[in-house]
Amino acid sequence: MKVYQYPEANDWSALCERPILSKADLTELVFQVFEAIRKDGDMAVKRYSETFDKVQLSNLRVSAEELCAAEESLSSALKEAIELAKNNIQKFHTAQVEKTEMVETTVGVKCWRESRAIDKVGIYIPGGTAPLFSTVLMLGIPAMLAGCKEIVLCSPPNTEGKIHPAILYCAELIGIKQVFAVGGIQAIAAMTFGTVTIPKVDKLFGPGNQYVTAAKQAALNYGVAIDMPAGPSEVLIIADKTCDTAFVAADLLSQAEHGADSQVVLLSDSEEVIRQTGEELVRQLEKLPRKELAQKALENSKAILLSSIESCMEFSNQYAPEHLILAIENARKWTTQVSNAGSVFLGNYSCESAGDYASGTNHTLPTNGYARNYSGVSLDSFVKKITFQELSKEGIENIGPAIELMAEAEELFAHKNAVTLRLKKL
Repeated sequence: MKVYQYPEANDWSALCERPILSKADLTELVFQVFEAIRKDGDMAVKRYSETFDKVQLSNLRVSAEELCAAEESLSSALKEAIELAKNNIQKFHTAQVEKTEMVETTVGVKCWRESRAIDKVGIYIPGGTAPLFSTVLMLGIPAMLAGCKEIVLCSPPNTEGKIHPAILYCAELIGIKQVFAVGGIQAIAAMTFGTVTIPKVDKLFGPGNQYVTAAKQAALNYGVAIDMPAGPSEVLIIADKTCDTAFVAADLLSQAEHGADSQVVLLSDSEEVIRQTGEELVRQLEKLPRKELAQKALENSKAILLSSIESCMEFSNQYAPEHLILAIENARKWTTQVSNAGSVFLGNYSCESAGDYASGTNHTLPTNGYARNYSGVSLDSFVKKITFQELSKEGIENIGPAIELMAEAEELFAHKNAVTLRLKKL
């Protein structure tokens, strides 16, 4: 990690910038794939699967038999762990169901808001170096709770055309029946336009590599919504002298192992904490199977020594991390100071891995500074809010004259007349 000591506040913006890794210009490639799939449907999906994923697919859809059989490939212990996570995620998201509340804004004028599920949603589950079966739970459970009529899941297959069994097991466990062995740009394009086999959806969810991210952004141009802009995974940890530096190092590495472009930041008011954490990173890194990926991420990471925890909080809010860990004394008292973060973990025992898997909160979160203006996925992500109003005769009499005056001032006389006719009728 690169260590910075007491940087001036006017230098913070530069320190908050995420490193930009070289990326191919994907715009033309995404456009080509989208246009081909819009024209040729399943044929183009299979063609690009062979080109990009080196797999020849006869059937895009995973059969009901394959979904059921996936359970046999998993250990009882893993299935129990998945069940625990499922129950906690379900509890947390069930609590987000909003009760309808009617408000009488003026006598005779009643207004309220009701939720309606988005009819068709598409869930993308990465399946490459890390098959994220936990994301099936994180996205599928709130979609089910919201009442989405159609849930479409796409995940890239291996070279034998098979999806990781844990992904299939989680889909079957929560009741997702439409699962397709398709990944990358072609999966996003198929769900954007619809093919003979893969349904068109109204909103796309899920993480992915730079190709998937670019494809999701392109889908917006074709009238399909997405969950949020995406970027590399990231964690920022604020640690003081009460932290356990072994825990801190482990949390930094748990994020770094996602990939070379993962973002890892440590803030502290203690030079000793930074030094000890650095030593722990060296020790723990050697034991990781994904050592090379984590090492590359650490090369772009930062440890910053600041004068106080207050300054650390200010820096964090400017950085707006996806995950924020407060490994500090009396962590809960600092929560009111957090204004920009995707998800926050309080105290020495609240590791980021808990939120990734089983505490109950959602792990699909805004990255790359988007925590300044986006929330993580929740039940609300799968619903629309529709407002209603009902005016009685007394209601239109009470607010009608104000509407007439305002409409006339805006020179919208048909608006005014719609009220005037009703008032004259009374």
